[in-house]
Amino acid sequence: MRGSVKYDRSHPTVSCRVPQEIYDRLKKVKKGEGKSFTDILNVGLGILEVKMKNDLEFGAFSYEEGYDLGYTEADNLHKVTYPCKICGQTMIVTSAEEKEAIKTYMQEHGWGHRECQESAVSVVS
Repeated sequence: MRGSVKYDRSHPTVSCRVPQEIYDRLKKVKKGEGKSFTDILNVGLGILEVKMKNDLEFGAFSYEEGYDLGYTEADNLHKVTYPCKICGQTMIVTSAEEKEAIKTYMQEHGWGHRECQESAVSVVS
């Protein structure tokens, strides 16, 4: 009697309802392959675990790919660079001093929106 209680605790019963066609397929596999319902369930779980792992890995991969692509596009669109006067290597505009110098240069040299430049030319003409 004790062995039965211990076994029942370590091997709980699983019960579920399935459509007739799935039940028929289960019986066919059980008979044809000589497998128990537990064997069939283990195979099904293995497939599900592999699919879940693949889905999680694909999700992480997709996130990284999207992040990298978005970062690269934003970097190319918004990053301002210029070559070092001494070594020629690329410098990235990051400091407030550089930004202020660029702003001053642009204003002193008449930089503006294309539309503003075109409308200023047409008013003078």
